[in-house]
Amino acid sequence: MTTTLIRSNDPLLQPYRLKHLTLRNRIMSTAHEPNYHEDGMPKDQYRLYHVEKAKGGIAMTMTAGSAVVSQDSPPAFGNLLAYKDEIVPWLKRLTDECHDYGTAVMIQLTHLGRRTNWNKADWLPILAPSQVREPAHRAFPKEMEDWDIERIVKDYAAAAERMKAAGLDGFEFECYGHLPDQFWSPATNKRTDEYNGSLDNRLRFTMRVLEAVRKAVGPDYIVGLRLVADEDWDKGISKEEGLAICRKLKDSGLIDFLNIIRGHIEHDTPLSRVIPVMGMKASPHLDFAGEVRAATRFPVFHAARINDVATARHAIAEGKLDMVGMTRAHIADPHIVKKIEEGREHDIRPCVGATYCLDRIYEGHGALCIHNPATSREATMPHVIARTDGARKKIAIVGAGPAGLEAARVSASRGHDVILFEAASNPGGQIRVATQVKRRKELIGIADWRADQCERLGVETRYNTYAEADDLRGLGADIVLIATGGLPQNLAIEEGADLAVSSWDILSGDVKPAEDVLLFDDNGAHPGMAAAEFVADSGAQLELVSPERFFAPEMGGLNLVPYMQNFVSKGVKITTMMRVRALKRQGNKIKAVLWSVYTEKDAGERLIDQVVVENATSPLADLYFDLKEESVNRGEVDYPALIAGRPQTIRTNPAGRFQLFRIGDAVASRNIHAAIYDALRLCKDF
Repeated sequence: MTTTLIRSNDPLLQPYRLKHLTLRNRIMSTAHEPNYHEDGMPKDQYRLYHVEKAKGGIAMTMTAGSAVVSQDSPPAFGNLLAYKDEIVPWLKRLTDECHDYGTAVMIQLTHLGRRTNWNKADWLPILAPSQVREPAHRAFPKEMEDWDIERIVKDYAAAAERMKAAGLDGFEFECYGHLPDQFWSPATNKRTDEYNGSLDNRLRFTMRVLEAVRKAVGPDYIVGLRLVADEDWDKGISKEEGLAICRKLKDSGLIDFLNIIRGHIEHDTPLSRVIPVMGMKASPHLDFAGEVRAATRFPVFHAARINDVATARHAIAEGKLDMVGMTRAHIADPHIVKKIEEGREHDIRPCVGATYCLDRIYEGHGALCIHNPATSREATMPHVIARTDGARKKIAIVGAGPAGLEAARVSASRGHDVILFEAASNPGGQIRVATQVKRRKELIGIADWRADQCERLGVETRYNTYAEADDLRGLGADIVLIATGGLPQNLAIEEGADLAVSSWDILSGDVKPAEDVLLFDDNGAHPGMAAAEFVADSGAQLELVSPERFFAPEMGGLNLVPYMQNFVSKGVKITTMMRVRALKRQGNKIKAVLWSVYTEKDAGERLIDQVVVENATSPLADLYFDLKEESVNRGEVDYPALIAGRPQTIRTNPAGRFQLFRIGDAVASRNIHAAIYDALRLCKDF
């Protein structure tokens, strides 16, 4: 591996020596499982995701979160299969390509213990130190027998040998919430043998694993642990015990670094404190990690919502950490280090804490950044927009929501002459509606970053301008993009729908919440939940009605936590598996008739002051249809070309004067990521 060291006084750009390994700066991406595997292997999508961070200058990228060492540790999050020999060549290719850019590569290995379920993979029983069920994954584990312990110790050592054979610079074992920590914690270890009782007894399994691993990989190979040093839980490991564990592990001479976590992950609420989401405190455990470093005088890594460069710089400058993990920040922008080196911190795409990435993982999907659609799509989507080698074009875009702003940014980056029309006085579109919930104000960073980029790129932006067909006809544009978004619809209520107001009405402040409110959410995503939170915060009595079997199905567990905390504290009533069929006036009240999809009959009534409906949006596309017949492609999109990342070449109207496309919610109601992805994959080839 060739490492280029940058001469700089910036604390973040100082090299760090870990054993024999020189890391070129102090920024890393900690282990996480993006669920990009193919058959449990880190193939092209997985590799390109990590290589992009290497291109961006990161010192070390840590793969997997975690790769499992045994067959009776079936993947819970799309985990890589470290117990298979075939993983070696895939990891070697990933590592070699990252090394070519000067980036070190490690991996995280684990046995999940009780933190998975038996009804997948090989259908082996889940095991743990004791028969303590984990609520998050719901399996009832088998208590480990002596032969289980012997077998799994060997599995750890065999997996370690594979990682060394792949040329990785080292690895860490995942302890917190996984099998090693399940032995450590009083909450999960109820054994009556030599693996429980004293701290040394509870560490016995871990020490056996480390000793076997050292025999397998030798004393010089880098081995670390990601561990909890305080479970912040009356049932679990205390801070005092956690620090004692850290010291014992250091004194063993078997490890080279500690990657520190604080908290426990028994269910979504404590998990959201370990991995904070939008509206929660940033870098909440940084000072604690610094305490561990001071107490142990040992290399310490840490990551927990350290999203911004200033905080990362503070962490290193003040000696709190040796390596700072900016993991979600690199999902948003894999080129953070390069931009720091080049004095372009203003160009860093901000992580806004939406946690769309992790919520997708925990729902069984691949990680996606809410506003960087190139992440995970490196094979077809660029992180850096190249200038066109063709003619400069005039591009007109209507709508400065997320789709329109991205279209303007990408088109201007290509070198085109861009005019952006926006009816409002500020950019952002529906994002501005979403930020009316104070906890979600960071979302505005999605719009602000793009507006700033557009200004730097010379986009002509015309605010307070309601563009009509004649305005566009007179521009002589080569390409017209309609990104006008949508307006709230109410197709969910069969009778009396006009008696309801929309979630937008509530969030925008156009309609004040009444005293007694029923909110019918026929969407199951953030808009309905945000409107419900807004109503609850007003002091209104609220019933939230959903037709779904699973509450808020379009939202992951981490983002659901703050909503549910609010709803429980405000006494919100939640009714699932029920629709609102009809609304009728009854004096100065509204009678809502509920209907069951199971009995297919009316199923009760509610007499309330106000009904709010969230039923997504209907495309605001009149302008598109006004221009359709004047365009060379009549608005048609070549979907195979779009999917493959090729230019749009359809020409079905010889008399047409411009290409015409609509993007984002002007096509159909989706979400922020979909709107931005529409714009990127279309405009990158203009």
